[in-house]
Amino acid sequence: MLQAKQEVQQLLDQIPENVSFDDIRYHIYVCQKINRGLEDVESGNTISEEEMEQRMAHYVNH
Repeated sequence: MLQAKQEVQQLLDQIPENVSFDDIRYHIYVCQKINRGLEDVESGNTISEEEMEQRMAHYVNH
């Protein structure tokens, strides 16, 4: 995985010049969440689709 500074630099190179600080923060936030998800998949820290449906049904019914 890239170092944080390298990831941010790549992100800045890909987004339009006229973005706001809030837009930049949002893009960094999304990248962090994606990276965390990929790390969870690699480490096997996931649940099945069936388990997810059961959990969601619990919240919808309450």
